Amino acid sequence: MKHIFKAILLPALVLPLMLTSCEEDRDSNPTLDLSQASTTFTLNMPGNAVNNTYDLINAENVVLTCNQPNYGGVPYVTRYFPQVALAEGDFATGAFKELMSSSTDASNIAVSANEMNEAIVNLFKEANPDAAFQSVPRKVSIRLRAIMDATGTGETFSNIITLPSVLATFITPPAKLPTQIFVVGSSIQDPWKSWKVLTPVFGLSGDFFTMVYIPAGGEFKWGLENGDWRGYDRIKVIEDNANAGISNGEGGNIKVDNGGWYVLHFTCEIVDNAQQFTLKVEPGVAGIIGACTGGDWSESTTFAVPSGNSIWESPAFTGGGELRAYVKVPGFDWWRTEFTLYKGNIYWRTVDIPQNWAENVGADYSVGVSAGQKLYVDFDNMTGEVK
Repeated sequence: MKHIFKAILLPALVLPLMLTSCEEDRDSNPTLDLSQASTTFTLNMPGNAVNNTYDLINAENVVLTCNQPNYGGVPYVTRYFPQVALAEGDFATGAFKELMSSSTDASNIAVSANEMNEAIVNLFKEANPDAAFQSVPRKVSIRLRAIMDATGTGETFSNIITLPSVLATFITPPAKLPTQIFVVGSSIQDPWKSWKVLTPVFGLSGDFFTMVYIPAGGEFKWGLENGDWRGYDRIKVIEDNANAGISNGEGGNIKVDNGGWYVLHFTCEIVDNAQQFTLKVEPGVAGIIGACTGGDWSESTTFAVPSGNSIWESPAFTGGGELRAYVKVPGFDWWRTEFTLYKGNIYWRTVDIPQNWAENVGADYSVGVSAGQKLYVDFDNMTGEVK
């Protein structure tokens, strides 16, 4: 009967997972000679490997033992590096992993069980990119690479042993918040070709927004990268706060029944180690504030909303100074979604601005305006000008 060793349940049996003991490092009549290094370098087969399964996820270390290479009796300290493969022949083709664990004690080479577990999973995934890793006992081959520790020379390799039953487990990596979100659709830039990147809400993680025009019956998809075609069913919650008439369209597209300008506000949260997305569809609103509105810092001076996919035109400036403008995302102060113009393109705020764009970001990012001028913005192509 085979047994599965689990260090947590049976520490006396499994921690450490021992391979059979071997001769200790010894030397006599020191004369450096590398000719016999490989023939004398023996990795021992564990005596209990035949009838037991090494459960790596529940072990701390796998302890290997060996007969050290014979360097002609020279008492150099030798360092041993474990190497792991899924089959003995994989060492010849380079399909193996060398672990970070190393030791200078031939009778106690403590290999991290987590490192071995990760190496086995990665080797399988590299060899089988389209297959799911199965956490079942499998054969695993091991050898040691040795060098003289003081000089890094005298490299040699041990024989290969194959453990008949090793249980490696795939560990799901922790989910992370996305760093980008894109949208593509029937009326967004070049229809169904342009992937428009959303803007992160300044100072927050997991919140992204963009301003888009979608005609009646228009549709769009979204994704975390260019070409990542996600649709209606990949969003946990959709809040239609603009009476856009959101529904599940053809091919899982997000369909808009009522045409108009909308702010798409995506929020991502990590729930049960998985990304969970909310989409809030808000009315399209943009505004100017500060010196260009005569020193009014309330969010009361807004653009007229175009009737179609055309240029937005602000009210005439009532004061001169530095341009401050924003897209309104409900629930956030204007400065979290602020933009300026840089070389004719919209440039979204990415840093704290306690004073102004000129002082805190740079003169090239500061747009000076005069009373009577207006700001013109193409939110589809993310460009603008003052005139």
